[in-house]
Amino acid sequence: MSRIFSGIQPTGDLHLGNYLGALRNWVALQNDYECIYCIVDLHAITVWQDPKILAPSTREVTAGLIAAGLDPKTNVIFNQSSVPAHAELAWIFNCTARLGWLNRMTQFKEKAGKHKENASVGLYAYPNLMAADILLYKATHVPVGEDQKQHLELSRDIAQKFNNDYEVELFPLPEPLILGEATRVMSLKNGSNKMSKSDPSENSRINMTDGPDEIARKIKKATSDPDLLPGDPKDLEGRPEAANLMGIYAALSDKNIAEVCAEFEGQQFSTFKNALTDVAVSVLGPICDEMARLVADPGYLDGVLKDGSDRAKAIAEPILDEVYETVGFLRP
Repeated sequence: MSRIFSGIQPTGDLHLGNYLGALRNWVALQNDYECIYCIVDLHAITVWQDPKILAPSTREVTAGLIAAGLDPKTNVIFNQSSVPAHAELAWIFNCTARLGWLNRMTQFKEKAGKHKENASVGLYAYPNLMAADILLYKATHVPVGEDQKQHLELSRDIAQKFNNDYEVELFPLPEPLILGEATRVMSLKNGSNKMSKSDPSENSRINMTDGPDEIARKIKKATSDPDLLPGDPKDLEGRPEAANLMGIYAALSDKNIAEVCAEFEGQQFSTFKNALTDVAVSVLGPICDEMARLVADPGYLDGVLKDGSDRAKAIAEPILDEVYETVGFLRP
């Protein structure tokens, strides 16, 4: 069976973009692949995190994965820092990747902005750790959004260079999995920006912990435009807010954009937003309730992470031993 690896950061609230862009797809994959899902706390500290918040945030994200439908007995669910092999392999990949490759990474430029001289080395080398996350388990497939494809390409480049340098076939070249409608969910306030935990406006996103009233309020206030909804998806070009909201509806209702356009052709946004609210509440409501129940039981969540960590180590450590032997490290 093919093996999937993917990760999610334990920073801020999980939101609709996380659910539609990642979690829902992870749930759909769990019966067809061997799945390893990681709460990437090592990645999180590439920018400052309050230690008092990071631990409970890690538990909350774990609760979100389970509430969304991931079975912790079927899948390996763990936090990254509990498996030291991630950091160990990342150092080897720091010595494999080239500076020119990292200089081309657009996400570093976006996150560091004009202050790249003050950015952490960890933020710059983040893609090498991401490659280690994937290749440590010899993952064959990685579910990614469009914005992560460049990092996956780097993982493939690192795997290929390592294999070529040491004349081995140790690492597979992982393939991307881009699934479903609305794989890139945009802000409710600006359809040209990605929905993000870091957006200062709470109205820009629907959190997975929002109740029905809050979901309804945010959708009602979501930016739209004065035109009626189109019957042809091509007519959404140049209408980013309309395209985003209709894409969200399509994903939540398991339809494609063409079907949604046919359903709401010629209607006003007020009517459409009522329908979008109904489907959002029906999908996210049970998840919100289950998350609250799980977060109230931190002992259970810690047990899930401990079990996942033990299972992850059982896969990762023999592969790291293979890497160390290939590189020529002595293991007394």
